[in-house]
Amino acid sequence: MLSDADAERALIVTAHPDDVDFGAAGTVATWTDAGIEVSYCIVTDGDAGGFDPAVPRHEIPGIRRAEQLNAAKLVGVEDVHFLGYPDGALELSHPLRRDITRVIRKTRPQRMVVQSPERNWARIHASHPDHLTAGEAALRALYPDSRNPFAHPELLADEGLEPWTVQEVWVTSHPKPEHFVDITDQFDRKIAALRAHESQTAHMDDLAMFVKEWLVRNAKAAGLPEGRLAEAFVVHPTA
Repeated sequence: MLSDADAERALIVTAHPDDVDFGAAGTVATWTDAGIEVSYCIVTDGDAGGFDPAVPRHEIPGIRRAEQLNAAKLVGVEDVHFLGYPDGALELSHPLRRDITRVIRKTRPQRMVVQSPERNWARIHASHPDHLTAGEAALRALYPDSRNPFAHPELLADEGLEPWTVQEVWVTSHPKPEHFVDITDQFDRKIAALRAHESQTAHMDDLAMFVKEWLVRNAKAAGLPEGRLAEAFVVHPTA
């Protein structure tokens, strides 16, 4: 694994606004505090989400983009890329791979975080079809597309985006996590980032406890002392 000192830039690819905050906001905060420049790539605008029927559906994409930008700032992230694919209808496609590859070549990360393309039967809500598709597309963009000068040749010919090799990938919501990040000191920032997604979490009075239960289980799996909280990943070298 890369040390944080060797990871100057990281890119996180998720299907929906708020996915990164549920899965990795505490870890992101530890990285930005360590000086790592973190970028987000949000594949859909979450336009099928929300719980208030009084909000016109055509307003949801703009609302959710604004919420994600606010949430990102709370954990030290300023660079957010939105791809604008339709929520709930995401399909694994060559254009999707190209668009993620474009962001990889623009941001040039040593480290990427993606959603698991493997269904987690123990936590079925973590395996939304869009999550699975975004995860698989991101992995295909990571390898081989982003490093291959002959993949999506228009990115190099028309946009001047040189190939880039990502050195490692972190996978969230994996059914068998094996790497854990202690985020106890970042828990309040994680909850603040989640609360920034008001259209999704305003009705959740028990949000902090709900999230803490996951993090306590992760910390126990990691063998951390009682009272600690952790986010969970699988980490693989990709260079």
